[in-house]
Amino acid sequence: MAGLAEHLAVGVTSVARCWSLKRADGQVQGFTDHDRDLTFEGVVFRANTGLTAHALEQTTGLAVDNSEALGALSDLSLSEADIEAGRYDGAEVWAWQVNWANVEERQLVFRGSLGEITRSGGAFRAELRGLAEALNQPQGRVFQKPCTAVLGDGECQFDLSLPGYAVEWDVTGVEEGRRFAFADAGGFAERWFERGAFRVLTGAAAGLVGVIRSDVTADGKRDIVLWEALRAPIALGDRVRLEPGCDKRAETCRAKFDNFLNYRGFPAIPGEDWQLAYPRRGGRNDGGSLSS
Repeated sequence: MAGLAEHLAVGVTSVARCWSLKRADGQVQGFTDHDRDLTFEGVVFRANTGLTAHALEQTTGLAVDNSEALGALSDLSLSEADIEAGRYDGAEVWAWQVNWANVEERQLVFRGSLGEITRSGGAFRAELRGLAEALNQPQGRVFQKPCTAVLGDGECQFDLSLPGYAVEWDVTGVEEGRRFAFADAGGFAERWFERGAFRVLTGAAAGLVGVIRSDVTADGKRDIVLWEALRAPIALGDRVRLEPGCDKRAETCRAKFDNFLNYRGFPAIPGEDWQLAYPRRGGRNDGGSLSS
């Protein structure tokens, strides 16, 4: 930072802007508006990617910093197929101001994530959202009967790698991009995977995840339907991982996963009928259960 400040003070500067993106699948890409590649932080920032950025708006307090990135779509930078598949949704973003003659003189000017991405005419426009964006998300717990955790997350703590719960199969049939057939029913109970995750491991859609709407068996085969088609094609022979579904009920948590100790709902919370009840002449008004 001090070195960059001294460089900027001389009046005649050699400054470029650099951005790095880290997608949810762990892939990191670097871009720069300089006319040659730059390398630092273990990332190669590619030139000639057609990527530019608007001025960054930064404020004090809790207001959200924001900017925009503009660029041309190409297989060497950001491909339209990857954007369409959602691989850049929510990607982490870092932006630097760099002395291209000495990359040790640099300043991190922005850190956040990609927001809405739009495409038209072979180009893209991406909204950059600052770290304060996370403060716009609801916080705290909700008092409700269903569990608020996600199966396998830090609150649920269920280990999805345990045998007998998830399975990896090769796709043997595809229909409309959201209905898939598998040759082996696998010994799992019908509807075992409903509400579960459909994770693609190989092929053009590798890394994408869908939510399973229905799970039935017919003639010894498994038929899986997703709520929404994935935004990349899945071919016969592609390998996917099916994870069990959870309907968030206390009974399911106890019987299916033996994980009631980590249940994050309130199954005994009174329902609306109890909350709206009122004393009646001749009725039992001793505070006991209304159902007994």
